[in-house]
Amino acid sequence: MNKKVVRMNDPIRIVPLHLPSELYRPSAGIAAAPAVQLTYRGAPLLDSVRVFTMFWGQAWQTSPNSDLANQLNQFFGFVVSSSLVDQLAEYSVPGHTIGHGSYIGTATITQPTLSHSVTDAAIQNTLEQEIKNNSSVPNPDANTLYFIYLPPGTAVVQGGSRSCQAFCGYHDTFGSGIYYAVMPFPNCAGCLGGMTNLAALTSTSSHELCEAITDPVPGQGWYDDTHGEIGDICAWQTKKLGSYTVQMEWSNKDASCK
Repeated sequence: MNKKVVRMNDPIRIVPLHLPSELYRPSAGIAAAPAVQLTYRGAPLLDSVRVFTMFWGQAWQTSPNSDLANQLNQFFGFVVSSSLVDQLAEYSVPGHTIGHGSYIGTATITQPTLSHSVTDAAIQNTLEQEIKNNSSVPNPDANTLYFIYLPPGTAVVQGGSRSCQAFCGYHDTFGSGIYYAVMPFPNCAGCLGGMTNLAALTSTSSHELCEAITDPVPGQGWYDDTHGEIGDICAWQTKKLGSYTVQMEWSNKDASCK
């Protein structure tokens, strides 16, 4: 199966591991899943997304990881006003017309010190503390999306699953409208998908960016009860956008990944 619900009765979907295509084939006699049709559930959308990146851990302060962080920041400066965001306009609703966003800055944090794993609860707590106490981290508004990148060697534990064993990234919300995405370092073949570190991260980051724009409160924006969010349906189907690798996203209008 090419995606997974992280917690029972929880609509959060994850970027799944990249696995050989034969593992996705249904067994004989298993009925095909219903046709894909995202429906709007009424929650606000991130119609003018404002991306702020956070690189957690000392590893991001030295090359080659510091170079990778700079490349990811350049990617966001490009992608938030690219044709990838333009194609999301079909998911606009009254009061929320999806348009170009902006990249608003970055921060590297080294505390608390990371070990071999970190929980989603700890990530939420750290993000909340950084918003309160770090003047370089902006306060959230209705369009702010924090992308949190973890260093090599630190796995993320979310909903009983572990990155590089079950997933490669996810997005969620907590508190009074703090939207965030978590991007573990692609330490494994399942999260590299045969690509470079940069291409793997721009692919999974574009997946989460488009999902967070169209479904910032998981399951309450544009969602399909069987297939999940806009990115889940097209997981690991990529294309080149400028010099970057991005994931294709589901189009209700065209009934295809594009």
